[in-house]
Amino acid sequence: MLASEAAMTKSYLTTSTGSKAKVHRRKHAIPVIKHIAKDNDQEKQEVLTKPIELSRVIHFLEDPLAATLKERQIFALKKVVKRCQKGFLLKELADVFKILYICAEKSKDHPEYTSVLCDLLKICRLPFLKEKTSDEVTYAQTVKESFSQMGFLMRVPNAEVRNQICHSIISVYSSVTSKHSVDGMDSLSKPAAASKPAVASHRFSKQSMRLHPTSLGYRVQLLEQSGLAETLVLSMALLENQPAVKLQVLQTLQMLSSSSDVNCSLILKAQGAQQICFHMNEPDPSGQVLFRSSEILWNLLERGCKEEVTAQLSNMDCIMALKEAFLHQLLNGFRHYDFQLRNDLLVITTLIAENPKSPLIESLFAKQLILFVTFPELKSHNPLVRNLKLSYNNEDFEMKRLLLNLVVVMSKDLSALQLFKEGHVVLALLHLVKPTAAPPEGQSGPRNWTPVQQEELQLQALATLATVAPLMLDDYMICQGNTCLLLLLEWCTERDAYFGQGHSFHGTGGRGSKKAQMRYCVRLLRSMVSLGNEAINQDLFDQGAMSQLLVIIMQMEGSPEEEDVITLEIKADIQLILSALCENNPHRKELFGSEGVEMTVHFLKMSTEKFYSGLGHNKLILSTVDCVWSCIVGCYTTEDVFLEKEGIFLLLDLLHSSPRNMQNVVLGTLLELCDNPKTMSHILAWRGQKSLTTPGLLLQLWRQEEAELGVSRDLYGRISDPKKPILCYYQEEDDSQVSLPANRPSAAVMDVSENLRSKIYSVFCKLGFEALPGLSMEDYITLSIVTRYLDFKVGEVWNEISKELSLEGVRPVTPDEEALDTIAKMTEDTARRVITQQSSMLEQRDKEDVSEEKRMYTEISSNWKQQELTAQSWEHFVAKTSNYKILKETKEHQERSIDSSRPKSKHKETIFHPTQIHGLQITNFCGRLMTVESTPAHLTGGPLANTELALERVPIQGGALRKLPTATEDPEYFNTVSVK
Repeated sequence: MLASEAAMTKSYLTTSTGSKAKVHRRKHAIPVIKHIAKDNDQEKQEVLTKPIELSRVIHFLEDPLAATLKERQIFALKKVVKRCQKGFLLKELADVFKILYICAEKSKDHPEYTSVLCDLLKICRLPFLKEKTSDEVTYAQTVKESFSQMGFLMRVPNAEVRNQICHSIISVYSSVTSKHSVDGMDSLSKPAAASKPAVASHRFSKQSMRLHPTSLGYRVQLLEQSGLAETLVLSMALLENQPAVKLQVLQTLQMLSSSSDVNCSLILKAQGAQQICFHMNEPDPSGQVLFRSSEILWNLLERGCKEEVTAQLSNMDCIMALKEAFLHQLLNGFRHYDFQLRNDLLVITTLIAENPKSPLIESLFAKQLILFVTFPELKSHNPLVRNLKLSYNNEDFEMKRLLLNLVVVMSKDLSALQLFKEGHVVLALLHLVKPTAAPPEGQSGPRNWTPVQQEELQLQALATLATVAPLMLDDYMICQGNTCLLLLLEWCTERDAYFGQGHSFHGTGGRGSKKAQMRYCVRLLRSMVSLGNEAINQDLFDQGAMSQLLVIIMQMEGSPEEEDVITLEIKADIQLILSALCENNPHRKELFGSEGVEMTVHFLKMSTEKFYSGLGHNKLILSTVDCVWSCIVGCYTTEDVFLEKEGIFLLLDLLHSSPRNMQNVVLGTLLELCDNPKTMSHILAWRGQKSLTTPGLLLQLWRQEEAELGVSRDLYGRISDPKKPILCYYQEEDDSQVSLPANRPSAAVMDVSENLRSKIYSVFCKLGFEALPGLSMEDYITLSIVTRYLDFKVGEVWNEISKELSLEGVRPVTPDEEALDTIAKMTEDTARRVITQQSSMLEQRDKEDVSEEKRMYTEISSNWKQQELTAQSWEHFVAKTSNYKILKETKEHQERSIDSSRPKSKHKETIFHPTQIHGLQITNFCGRLMTVESTPAHLTGGPLANTELALERVPIQGGALRKLPTATEDPEYFNTVSVK
């Protein structure tokens, strides 16, 4: 009987030697007798050690004739298990999983196959084996389908099989390979007995040397592509009665979701977040179901689509499940593990609260959470907190911070404000904001937060109030929020032993000081005053907030500490608070006074080099200009003080040197100050670099503005197109064929408010358009356009009206149509007149240039002529002194000239004055006038002792002045000099 069974089994077994397969069949002659003569144990060992072909095993399992040979089939399957105990080959993977499928089907009626099925699944925990590197690419689709089939095996109701599937999937993500070397693969196929030839054993060994395990990345990638994660989520519906298996599936899903975005997407595709949340509170003796479920949800939120996760959890059943789990951990948890799990659930709840469609309020979970927000600052008789005690450890501290963050998230839903009001959230936050005094030395106060924790909670409460308080003004005023904040601000300026830690996000930059508290306190005040609520602003003003803030900002400015981002932010916020308090209130502007003006002038003197420091100086200078606009403009008393401090000069300096995006605000402030009649003299007296005047600066800004707007101008700055004298490029682009709605301003109207041209025109309307100092010809050409800006803008608006009518298919009546045509023609004629005026200016400039060029040439020629005359005069002088003949001729020529200049006939009543005075003779040198100054004799001691001759322009004998000789000398020697 044993021999016949062995023979039947051998017909399905094969031996692989090298690349050939040799099939052993039952022989009918002597070998059978020899086989029977063998020992039974030896024969069984030989059958077990012979390698088999998986296709024959599959045929054997599917053969209807072998359906009753259950033991033999199990025997063959065990042999397959033994053969593949080191791992499955990639090329045999399809056959292996077909065997698994057959075993799964047979296990329904025959549980005996279950153990073999588990053994085969256990081998799946090992890496698949490849003979060649190309096998990974060749059999990639097979591996992917095999993983998918592994997931489908979860339908087998056996718990052991399901657990083994989960273990196999988890092991895929493990980089640990088999304990034995893969080089020992000859044991997979080589017979244990020494009955085979040595050559065959050598072939088996050489073949096994080529087997290598597949890489971890290869397995993980194909597992992701197989959709196994989605299958596991769907299989959870079959595990209602197997809590241990469900826990194992959760652990597997946790592993899959922790390291793969693809798996997270697959889990969400199967509504995994919702399914896991539904079952997170099921009875669990191990206490791991809630932990595993929360970890999976965390992974899905981190690696998956957060919006999809929150959408799946935003239903009443999931909210109730989270509520039950959170309350259980909060009220019954006592271990560190329970506290951490409680906080994780609170974070998940916060993320769900960001979804406006979540029924957090309808489930009453939000109301209970708000109760925990105000605990322990406010006492309550609610049963949930009556016996609740905090241990004030790190986990409780994290829960308190998460609850404060939840308040900020829930404040986006206006329906939650009523819950905040009922829960007195603002009052609780103000309690946290108040600085806590340290207990007396030697005494221990009640158990509370540590100083570091108290600091972080204080800062976070201030940040939370900045969001919540503007939405709950009544509660803020009832709780005297302004008083509380001003007291905190005063505490921030006091010098005491307080030392800020600055560890938290909100405490950045506040280490060793109270700067972080001041930063958030001032930010909260800015949020409140920016609402424009008169009751809040008046309350702040009545409590002296304005003077207190002015003192603080000047103290900070005078501090020797180096400026940083936080310091500059505080200064800018203080200025914005002052602007909000004084805006549209002349009485407060007057009380802003000289101290406020001193503050603004000080910051206006800031160096323009700091604009690009990156610390926030640009924001500070903007807030300073806003402070001038809101706190100074509109009150003549304060404006006069600002003018005395040369504030207009500082604004013009800032306008000249500030970046482009800041000029609009500065110019708007200047325009508002122009209503004061004293401002004009300051504006006209300003001088910039290279003697630049205010009109020149404004016209320069006009040209820069038109260059940026793409206005059409020629090379000399004249109007290029009279039909579009000031049209911008974006107005041309916006020339659509769609009519604009009535509530939307047109491009021409928007242009007035979006650029500097309208403000520059308004300033010139104050200054005038004539007799402006310091203008060049280019400036005059630009000024001619500025003068007609309003006419051009009106024409643009009428042109847009005409286009709107045509787009809407409306034909105006004949008089209106004629009026529109006349307006368009007038605008074009005005532009042409401006062009003519500009051209005449250029022609006049050209004529002036030519005239100036001629004048310069004449002056140069005259200078050269004078130099030649001077040289000739000197040569003649040298010649006279060296040649008596020339000197004598010169004297004769001089006498003849004198005689010819005398009148021939004398009038009877004419008084003739002699040409010689005290021995001197007046001589005319080359048409030049010579004057004689005579000093009285009683002063000089002689009649001609100190007489000097002064010649105009051309010096004679090398000098302009010379002393005359005395009376004893011959005067004719000196009076006979002449220039020919």
